[in-house]
Amino acid sequence: MKVTKEDYHLFKPLLFSIGYRMLGSVVEAEDIVQETFLRAYQSSEENIKFKKAYLCKIMTNLCLDVLKSTRYRREQYVGQWNPEPLLLEKLQTFDPSETLIEKEGLSIAYLRMMEHLGADERAILLLREVFDFPYSEIANIIEKKEENCRKIFSRAKQKISRVEGESLNYEKNTLIINRFIEAFQKQNMDALLELISENVTLFSDGGGKVTAAIRPIVSFSNVLSLLYGVIKKAPEDFYFEIKNVNCQPALVIYMNGKIQSILSFYISNEKIVEMYITMNPEKLPIH
Repeated sequence: MKVTKEDYHLFKPLLFSIGYRMLGSVVEAEDIVQETFLRAYQSSEENIKFKKAYLCKIMTNLCLDVLKSTRYRREQYVGQWNPEPLLLEKLQTFDPSETLIEKEGLSIAYLRMMEHLGADERAILLLREVFDFPYSEIANIIEKKEENCRKIFSRAKQKISRVEGESLNYEKNTLIINRFIEAFQKQNMDALLELISENVTLFSDGGGKVTAAIRPIVSFSNVLSLLYGVIKKAPEDFYFEIKNVNCQPALVIYMNGKIQSILSFYISNEKIVEMYITMNPEKLPIH
């Protein structure tokens, strides 16, 4: 069976979804999707018995190669590393409902935790937990025994247990963020304390391209001081909108007529536990 143009349109969303979750980068995921189909087109017909599994294997292994080769680059990254925000309305190539398959495993908090996993752990966790692949298929894709895949999955789950309590209810989270905005604008500290964890942490990603906090900002008072400081220095044309980013409500912040940053949230038990502000221009969509 030869891979066809129809297969390209059918499987492209799934492959992009795997690639983005593994790498945290839209551009890299899109590039590897193209490379996957190129390799499949060039393959001899007898090698392709089950197209979906075959394409997923190529995609996953190309992502593993990238992860292993970019590990040093990530270690040299200036300051905090946040995944590239996925502003869904900017995805004109795909229907978002098809692209993302499931909202699980897509939030910035989840993708950020993936950085604590090894390459194989990341792949096996995603294929099993997010895409519900049977262990027999995962073993074939990763080229490891089923028993080993089960052990790696269990180990990976333990490492990211911190995000197990994350709320993925878009409507409820939007209400919380709207209340946060109102309390923040009115400087209502009592209301803010109800909405934000006392130990809240803010991760600021400038990538060395723009000014950003090198280390995480920890505690209610420190995070609010930083945010109020940013607002004071903002130009007159500063404004923000709540938009769907990674299937969760986030603040898209505009300055000087373009997107300046995206502020995403990790919400658990109806409280903001972490914030992720991405300012690196290489990670922001062009408005």
